[in-house]
Amino acid sequence: MNIIEENLLSPGRQLTDVERDLIWKKPLSHKASEEELRICSEIRRNWHRGEMKIANILLEGDAGSGKTQLAKALSAAFGLPYTKVTCFADMDKSDIIGSILPVISPERLEKMEPAEQTVLKALYESDGFQSTAEILTGVLGMTEEQAAVKVKELCSMLAREKEDEAVSYRFYPSEIVRAYRHGYLLEIQEPTVIRDAAVLMALNSALELDGSLNLPTEIIRRHPDFIAVITTNRSYAGTRPLNEALRDRVQHTEKMDLPGKNIMVDRAMAKTGYTDEEVLDVLADVIILLDQTARANAIKGVAGMRSLFYWADAVAAGTSVHESLYHKVIYKMTTDSEEIKILEDALRSRGLLAGLDKVETET
Repeated sequence: MNIIEENLLSPGRQLTDVERDLIWKKPLSHKASEEELRICSEIRRNWHRGEMKIANILLEGDAGSGKTQLAKALSAAFGLPYTKVTCFADMDKSDIIGSILPVISPERLEKMEPAEQTVLKALYESDGFQSTAEILTGVLGMTEEQAAVKVKELCSMLAREKEDEAVSYRFYPSEIVRAYRHGYLLEIQEPTVIRDAAVLMALNSALELDGSLNLPTEIIRRHPDFIAVITTNRSYAGTRPLNEALRDRVQHTEKMDLPGKNIMVDRAMAKTGYTDEEVLDVLADVIILLDQTARANAIKGVAGMRSLFYWADAVAAGTSVHESLYHKVIYKMTTDSEEIKILEDALRSRGLLAGLDKVETET
């Protein structure tokens, strides 16, 4: 992949082959949004201005509004390795910083259960470049939350066992520490679900422009190329308002809503290869109205770009426009009969159900 040199924030920086592989590659279907262009411009304009530097970004909006896609696009724009951490309610400080695990003898390892053997062998055989969560999610297909729980279970189990042998320890950094140390673009997904105030304090410290992290083995400074992109959903089950101290450390925020209809149609065409603009125009109108109706009636589900892509793709494949509306859009929003009726009535009153009938006939 060729990265235009003037786009790089640190043109002289040398990346390893592994780090180059972490830089997101924009697919041909990617369409730069106004938010992407604005953020890129702001970051470049302020990158060498000391305290005015912009390196913490907040993207706040509905599910499917393109927050993660935008975070990845920034990785491609600046030539920075992309990585992410998905927050969960019971995160503790070890999930922010990393874990210290005992390195036990091969003989003792062989006496353990197969599942524990698999986890420890994967950790011991790693080169220290990956985080604990990345190793376990890659080897065992776990989620980040499951990986964190498994590590804590192992630590607790090994601490309880009484063995007359010397045990050495090894520190495994978190994904946050890895990005912080090496200067990656880190997407922090849904920090609003975190319950423990101490975890938020540790995260706040990491986001200081001139900050540092106290690890069990050393103190590390924030890499000058480190960019944190916080992505969070509005009104999402289990979330709470974003921590005020965390929000205060953000230098640029974007309110992520559905883009304009023309952009929606362009993206759907690029993503699906379906080129009937007249049909896509009607589908986009439906998505926009359903999104507005859901907000007005406190329906928790979201009609967004993902729904439009899959609906358009189904229509392009010959599926009934009406039938796929329910399976690709409405049932994703809600399966409650009263709420479905509210959505249907909104479409009917705007003449969009008639518009879908016309599309159905033509297709």
